[in-house]
Amino acid sequence: MAEKDNDLPRDARVVKSLLKSMGVEEYEPRVIHQFLELWYRYVVDVLTDAQVYSEHAGKAAIDCDDVKLAVQSKVNFTFSQPPPREVLLELARSRNKIPLPKTISGLGIPLPPEQDTLISPNYQLAIPRRQSAQAMEEAEEDERSDANPSQEQKTDVPHSTPQRVSFPLSKHPK
Repeated sequence: MAEKDNDLPRDARVVKSLLKSMGVEEYEPRVIHQFLELWYRYVVDVLTDAQVYSEHAGKAAIDCDDVKLAVQSKVNFTFSQPPPREVLLELARSRNKIPLPKTISGLGIPLPPEQDTLISPNYQLAIPRRQSAQAMEEAEEDERSDANPSQEQKTDVPHSTPQRVSFPLSKHPK
């Protein structure tokens, strides 16, 4: 086995020693390759960010401060700590105070009320109302009066308001 370790690249040996130091004795050989891929991707991302910071500062080369800033940026925006246990317990208590919706009793699988399902209506259609013949005549008169400015203009022209209609997606006859 020592011969096998000498055949591995230095980075793979480092990953293998890290796994051993953490008490991991058995693992598939692909695990080392996956760790190496993650490691290389992280380093490339940090160095790319450091290069952007260096160019923004007008420097000719990346220095230690650029790398530190890139690492700190990765830590701040990539990794996040879970909220404290007390906060999670309080959220669970407040959420569990709300009762579950009552189910519809009957044969088969009990389902929640229809308003709590995904098949309840969640949209409205706007259908314009048809104008009556009288309203159309008044509109024509208004158009004629606009052509002749000497006549008094009417201000009480009826406007057509859309009618809203909603219906469920699936209603099966019983």
